[in-house]
Amino acid sequence: MSTLTLEVEPAAVDMHIDHSKLTIDLADGRVLSVPLDWYPRLSHATTEERANWQMLGNGYAIEWPDLDEHVGIEGLLAGRRSGESERSLQKWLLTRPASSE
Repeated sequence: MSTLTLEVEPAAVDMHIDHSKLTIDLADGRVLSVPLDWYPRLSHATTEERANWQMLGNGYAIEWPDLDEHVGIEGLLAGRRSGESERSLQKWLLTRPASSE
């Protein structure tokens, strides 16, 4: 088992979402993109829900309160996808309006 050791805590300064990817601008100048389907709630979200986001702390994570979704920057760098179970996702999807994008 390997352990990710970071010299500096990664911090996000901005975020962009398009139809296929989540892109994070980091404070050190790097840009990180991951497939949007790594985060099913974001993938199923409306444009308005995706637009309602906020940085947590000093950019250690991004939160979408309407979706109850939190993405940690350190986890992204480690290649971690959403840990939500399929059962939990299906239960959440049942609460969604039929007109979701």
